[in-house]
Amino acid sequence: MDQSVFGSSMFLCLLLVLITWNNVVVVPQAEARAFFVFGDSLVDNGNNNYLLTTARADAYPYGIDYPTHRATGRFSNGLNIPDIISERIGSEPTLPYLSPALDGERLLVGANFASAGIGILNDTGIQFINIIRISRQLQYFEQYQQRVSALIGAEQAQRLVNQALVLITLGGNDFVNNYFLVPFSARSRQFALPDYVVYLISEYRKILVRLYELGARRVLVTGTGPLGCVPAELAQHSRNGECAADLQQASALFNPQLVQLVNQLNSEIGSVIFISANAFASNMDFISNPQAYGFITSKVACCGQGRFNGIGLCTPVSNLCPNRNVYAFWDPFHPSERANRLIVETFMIGDTKYMNPMNLSTIMHLDSRT
Repeated sequence: MDQSVFGSSMFLCLLLVLITWNNVVVVPQAEARAFFVFGDSLVDNGNNNYLLTTARADAYPYGIDYPTHRATGRFSNGLNIPDIISERIGSEPTLPYLSPALDGERLLVGANFASAGIGILNDTGIQFINIIRISRQLQYFEQYQQRVSALIGAEQAQRLVNQALVLITLGGNDFVNNYFLVPFSARSRQFALPDYVVYLISEYRKILVRLYELGARRVLVTGTGPLGCVPAELAQHSRNGECAADLQQASALFNPQLVQLVNQLNSEIGSVIFISANAFASNMDFISNPQAYGFITSKVACCGQGRFNGIGLCTPVSNLCPNRNVYAFWDPFHPSERANRLIVETFMIGDTKYMNPMNLSTIMHLDSRT
């Protein structure tokens, strides 16, 4: 017998004896759960790279701090929120659903269906031309399940989906790239802002119900961040760096109604399926007091041009800060990787101010027992 194999066997036997001797129970680590992501540019891992669209992040300096130092389609200098959640729950990062690499065993990790520019409504983001609207993302989720069924069987596929963690991030573009996109937009002529929010929530309800019908049983639903405080809005609407009041009002109307919707759905189903993540509070912590979190500014984007580096897109000819860790915003709309890490931390361990009815650490603990 090969000596190294013999040695390994002896070591394992000795270890087993020691464990038995000390009456130690070794619990095998649970397999990492699958992770599915739906939504917009805050959570898109690169689906838009495969589409003819203007909503892209596939060129330098995007990805400058990503492990490969290359643009991946993430609207970040490095990792985005889904990447960091995967890291925290012990999973591999999910691949974009449109990636040819998402095949075979890689499917069992989950999939990212998100697409930059989309919203709750189908007319949100029409200026970006070809994007994966939320109804299409849900169709892809059905298609994904058929592919996994062919791989591991229908029963196992259903179990994988039921036990998965799901993240959905929608709503910001319905305000920024629809209602407030231009003065007297079609939607602002159709609805007063409070009525528009009620309409959005009614449409979001259909989306969440469909997710449940498709087997999702643990769904993090993020509200909008402080839309009026991003550098793009400061550049257009702010005199001295104060947040844009109309967009802040939109968030203030939308987010509590989304929490109410989540609570209603859980009550109707009779189980905690949907969990509200208060992205507004998570962002406002470091936006209102950047120095307390190690940032030098929460008003100026790291990459951009014009006032607050908030005009236009982040491109190779933009101003680029030398240290992304001290900027809360990477580009005119999106947080830096370090800010994303702070946001995910509130998802993991935040109290009910941030996570309702429980945080992600509690979810992981509960689910590991069942």
